[in-house]
Amino acid sequence: MSGAVADGTLAAIEVADLRKSYADRHVLRGLSFRVGAGEIFALLGPNGAGKTTTVEIIEGYRRPDRGEVRVLGVDPARAGRAHRARVGLMLQGGGGIDPRMTAREVVTLHARFHADPRNVDELLGLVGLTGPTARTRYRRLSGGERQRVGLALALVGRPEIAILDEPTAGLDVEARAATRDLLASLRASGATVVLTSHDLADVERLADRLAILDRGRIVAIGAPEELTAASFPILRFRLAVPLSEPDRLAFGARLGEAGGSPVAVEPDSGAGRYRVDGLPPTPAVVAMLASWCEARGALIVELRTGGGTLEERYLELIGTAGDEELAEADDADDAAGAPAGGSRGGAAPGRRRRRR
Repeated sequence: MSGAVADGTLAAIEVADLRKSYADRHVLRGLSFRVGAGEIFALLGPNGAGKTTTVEIIEGYRRPDRGEVRVLGVDPARAGRAHRARVGLMLQGGGGIDPRMTAREVVTLHARFHADPRNVDELLGLVGLTGPTARTRYRRLSGGERQRVGLALALVGRPEIAILDEPTAGLDVEARAATRDLLASLRASGATVVLTSHDLADVERLADRLAILDRGRIVAIGAPEELTAASFPILRFRLAVPLSEPDRLAFGARLGEAGGSPVAVEPDSGAGRYRVDGLPPTPAVVAMLASWCEARGALIVELRTGGGTLEERYLELIGTAGDEELAEADDADDAAGAPAGGSRGGAAPGRRRRRR
């Protein structure tokens, strides 16, 4: 890793005003962000938000219509072989892998492409491909095991930047925990990790920072705790014995009378868990909950307040940019001369991604 990247003078990845369109569809609308060395950065968003296009431009697989991208100080679209070896890619689907090869053979082959690869057996152990699994042909591996092969291929060359597409998808609980530990160890070694994921719980545990994309724009960027703190505070509680339906509705009505506005006590992901919607968690509300439970002999096992989970904040933010606002921005782009069809490079949508 260059000294400028390592000491923070130069970002590991820098994206400025990134724009991309396919025909009359605007996919990226002016994305800008930086990712520092030794940082885990997540890109989140619904299908069609622009995550894959953004990652492919960072990889050098596509070219933007407008904007600039620098990866380790270099334009990835013009990078040479030595630069590309510094970036590890984990792609979905296993493209380019001979299905007749065993997991160990696949990783060994890719290790030979690098000047200083990781020890293959050690890496297979880290990603959980040991014993008979390592000797199993790729076509016979489960979806989760193929994910582990993809992760091993991304890491075998000791990359300075690892770009990982859904690294924990399809994994069991134990494998997910092991993958999180492995990514944390990469960060500790100074490597930069960029990941896409639909598993917001994993992102909340792992990521130093994240960006939420919606229809080609970044609607929020920051540390997970910063984003969740910005959401409306919520009172959550768990009881030893779940409330009956009449009691739950009655308690919501009682809180509504005290607060002067409609309040709902809603079930919250698990037996005996509830959240109070429509009323901020003031000391008076907490005291009312304690008093109400005491009168009914209900034991409060857990009580917490806060800005909600990352998933809740994500759902609040998605769709916040209105259609009229986006149309105005697209018209401004077109008037400024942004290519409508991505004619300055890049494969057409739907082309198969090549493994480098």
